[in-house]
Amino acid sequence: MPPHVGTSNAGSIGHTIKLWVLLSRPPFLLVGVLPFALGSILAWSLHEIFNWPVFIWGMAAVILIMLSTYYSGEYHDLTGDKLSAEMERNAFSGGTQVIVKNLLPPEQVRIAGYVTIVLAGVVGIILNGYYKTGTWTIPFGIIGIIAGFFYSTPPLRWVTRGIGELLIGFCYGWLPVAVAFYLQTGKIDDIVHWISVPMACTIFNVILINEFPDYPADLCERKKNLVVRLGKNRASFIYITMTVIAWFAFAAAVNQGMPAVALILYLPVFMIGFLLVVLMSREKYLDRKWLELICALTIVINLGSTLAYILGICLTRV
Repeated sequence: MPPHVGTSNAGSIGHTIKLWVLLSRPPFLLVGVLPFALGSILAWSLHEIFNWPVFIWGMAAVILIMLSTYYSGEYHDLTGDKLSAEMERNAFSGGTQVIVKNLLPPEQVRIAGYVTIVLAGVVGIILNGYYKTGTWTIPFGIIGIIAGFFYSTPPLRWVTRGIGELLIGFCYGWLPVAVAFYLQTGKIDDIVHWISVPMACTIFNVILINEFPDYPADLCERKKNLVVRLGKNRASFIYITMTVIAWFAFAAAVNQGMPAVALILYLPVFMIGFLLVVLMSREKYLDRKWLELICALTIVINLGSTLAYILGICLTRV
């Protein structure tokens, strides 16, 4: 075989791997990975418990459920993503465009969605059966699968029913923190509920603001998400409201026992959030460039809120 043939095959494999990485949305995996890490670190801080194998297996399950959600979303939102690419799409909407551009076969992506969800189930069985993590291990996993995998997948397809944003807020806010804490300790302390509120509000806003550039395509697709149901003006008011709730909820969590230093670490997040409130109130979301910036900063707000908690706990424990 000529040398250049092997090089070509290696290049093709490398390109395929890059496409699957793109399809897997690494930045959006962080919105689930960091809350799970927070719940585990909180268990260590409050109860001196940290089981590394349970942490690793649990994190694997969370990532697999997210991957199944993203893969199935790419497959089942293909028509809408095509429309979005022709209308007001930006870097944070309309999917990755991997299938739209025929870079990967749609059927492979569909199968990958099912494979990852099955693997997540296997991990749940290992956690429950071998590590004895508690009777709620499997039910929590099922809740995550129903809410995440079926966000875009028929017959439930929550994205078309007007409650998808709420389910995502729950699945990326309370659920990963609570599950991580539960897997380590076998219970859920009250502080878990308090600290999950800012993350739930901010990830809700991530989904909500990403629906703004998809609005024309979603109208054509007759999706019933909140922006389609309410229009951009009223949806922007919800965005602002959720941002303000997150501020007060973060302070309330500190009042309930989170380290006070977390508030100092949260200050840059608060300042960015305040800027976003100003931009949304001035209807900057009507400008495509401003909207793309708002989408980016909204993700920063979500990740920054979680990191402020994590760093606050770690600095206090050092």
